Amino acid sequence: MNTITTPPTIAPGSVHSLDLGISGMTCASCVGRVERALRKVPGVQEASVNLATESARIAFVTQVGADAAAMEAVLRRAVRNAGYEPRAAGQEDAPEDLSPWAGFLPVGIGLLLSAPLVLPMIGDLLGQHWMLPAWMQFVLATPVQFILGARFYKAGWHAAKALSGNMDLLVALGTSAGWGLSMWLWLTAPTDHPGHVPHLYFEASAVVVTLVLLGKWLEARAKRQTTAAIRALHALRPDVVHLLTKQGEVDVPVSEVLVGDQLVVRPGERIPVDGTVHEGHTQVDESMLTGEPLPVARDVGAALTGGSINGDGRIVMAVTAVGAETVLAQIIRLVEDAQAAKAPIQRLVDEVSAVFVPVVLGVALLTLLGWLWMGAGAEAALIHAVAVMVIACPCALGLATPAAIMAGTGVAAKHGILIKDAQALELAHKVDVVAFDKTGTLTVGRPRLTAFEVVPGLDDSAVMAAVAAVQSGSEHPLARAVVAAAGERQIHMATAQDVRAVPGRGTEGEVDGQSYLVGSLRWMQELGVGLGPLSDRAEALQREGATVSAVAQRVTEGLLSGARPPEAAKAPLGGSEDTPVPSVGAHYVLRAVMAFGDEPKPGAREALAALKARGIRAVMVSGDNRGAAEAMARRLGLDPAAGEVMAEVLPGDKAAKVVALQQGADGKRHHVAMVGDGVNDAPALAAADVGMAMGNGTDVAMHAAGVTLMRGDPMLVAAALDISHRTVMKIRQNLFWAFAYNVAGIPLAALGYLNPMVAGAAMALSSVSVMANALLLKRWRM
Repeated sequence: MNTITTPPTIAPGSVHSLDLGISGMTCASCVGRVERALRKVPGVQEASVNLATESARIAFVTQVGADAAAMEAVLRRAVRNAGYEPRAAGQEDAPEDLSPWAGFLPVGIGLLLSAPLVLPMIGDLLGQHWMLPAWMQFVLATPVQFILGARFYKAGWHAAKALSGNMDLLVALGTSAGWGLSMWLWLTAPTDHPGHVPHLYFEASAVVVTLVLLGKWLEARAKRQTTAAIRALHALRPDVVHLLTKQGEVDVPVSEVLVGDQLVVRPGERIPVDGTVHEGHTQVDESMLTGEPLPVARDVGAALTGGSINGDGRIVMAVTAVGAETVLAQIIRLVEDAQAAKAPIQRLVDEVSAVFVPVVLGVALLTLLGWLWMGAGAEAALIHAVAVMVIACPCALGLATPAAIMAGTGVAAKHGILIKDAQALELAHKVDVVAFDKTGTLTVGRPRLTAFEVVPGLDDSAVMAAVAAVQSGSEHPLARAVVAAAGERQIHMATAQDVRAVPGRGTEGEVDGQSYLVGSLRWMQELGVGLGPLSDRAEALQREGATVSAVAQRVTEGLLSGARPPEAAKAPLGGSEDTPVPSVGAHYVLRAVMAFGDEPKPGAREALAALKARGIRAVMVSGDNRGAAEAMARRLGLDPAAGEVMAEVLPGDKAAKVVALQQGADGKRHHVAMVGDGVNDAPALAAADVGMAMGNGTDVAMHAAGVTLMRGDPMLVAAALDISHRTVMKIRQNLFWAFAYNVAGIPLAALGYLNPMVAGAAMALSSVSVMANALLLKRWRM
């Protein structure tokens, strides 16, 4: 007797995750049995098995310093002892296994042997008597039953040993009963009529086995189509690269490439790994990764993503990431994670599957006893019981959810939408409010400096030089706009000292011994800095929709009493002695106001209109002053009066705004999606029901989000919600039909309205129809 070799008692230690391929699973009951076997292994925290991908994801802990490989061996043994074959997860099929006819040989043999057994039934419809001799029926049916059907006996025996049940056990019991009944009727037939052939049921057992094999073959073929997205992503990686060495170009396997290597990429070749352009310029086709159909220009210093296609230029690239650290590897991992995960709706299926086979066997037994009690005879009673066992289909239940999730996440990845987990996919269809961060999400994110107004009497070039120096080290879009403007005006920037960013407010630093603040008007108000002579101009710029910031200079306490400044500070920033001195009580004095203009992203207005057409409320969240935010909102087609704009929101308050949207002013619970791209969006993305990170954003934002949009196109938000809606609809349709087959079919079989052959055909059709329905998602287009 096989036993599970267990490791010693597990003490808290390092946590590991293992993906394990599993062969031999046929239905939802198999999934439950494998999960139970894995969870019994000490140290296993969670085990999730997916029938459609034929894989398991196991989280386990090991003792400090223990070997995780030993634990993997124990887990593999547990799978094997449960009656299934463990294999390497993600193991790619051989080319011959990807053929449309792969695995059809047993099905073809079964069809050839079963066809003559069905001919008498066709003859009866035509008024002909084509009944085969009993010995010929036996010769044709027996190989089908015990050779082609051996897989059902093997898997059914493992299930019975584990005091469990699955589809294989039902098929083995049902068809064996039909074959055994036929043998009994043949051997006990009267011998006084040598030419008389009793009514046998060899054709029923053979046809059922053949139809189930046909159904499983069609199901496997459909599975290969649902995993096409993963195979397509794997195919983006070339096997060989051109390594540039001192001796020239050398072809080496991509697995030997190291960070810092220089590779030659010829026109038309795929870029093998992530890197930057070191020499040359080209156009790069990134459509397989981002869904963006147009090539993008790449010059020296530009980033390159592995898997994209080089255009017509020969380039030398410097490698920045290899292996699992590349963008392509992370995309593949995200898609695999989403396809391997279980949706919350799957819990109902798991609960039903746990008791499905025992209930079916109980119904079959009641059917047998019921027909015997009504005097139908052992032959008829047994045939009706066989029909009950054959029509029951736990495999359709097991495939209903994962097949739809695989198809949905696959088509999403093809269009540049990466769905991290099944929960995000299932929740997204409930979203009725979408909150957008403004900068970089709805707008281009490259604001321009449109106005630079200094306090009268100051030299605007001197003020801009100081501001650009303070902003030169910042990655904020407004800071980059100031530095760019100073460069365009050929203003020389000094070096700033003690630069410090104040989150949500601005930046401060010292230039030539003077301390400056550059930030929002709110910050100036908090510090008691009035806009003075620039107040009217600032308000006018805000009404025009500009984002307005201010520049202030810190002054010493000596100046607060109205004392004349020392000579060094008498005419700061190129001003005269008549430059206004701050009033008593102020620590900072205004030097300038700046206005920035940004443009809506192409298609942003249409994206928001598409959401509204679906009945989804769109809200823009911005740190801008209200005037600028509302002006941009109107350009985007949003209505500030309807509460579709949240202005002057500090980065740390975005998560609270998401919570407020969830609670709703109408007292109803709303499902909110948050769309952002920056580090400061991460808390809001995590707080939302569904977080969506733009692919041109930061890694922090992408980790916090359940959905990553691989290109900065707002239209992908509506597309992601639509794919979610259609996927959940397919899940529900599949579950409905899976339950309907069983709820309707089992009673009909028990009441004698279905013979075993029709029941077998219905059972095979249920699995195939579930897979075919899920594959309709592949036809989705934006």
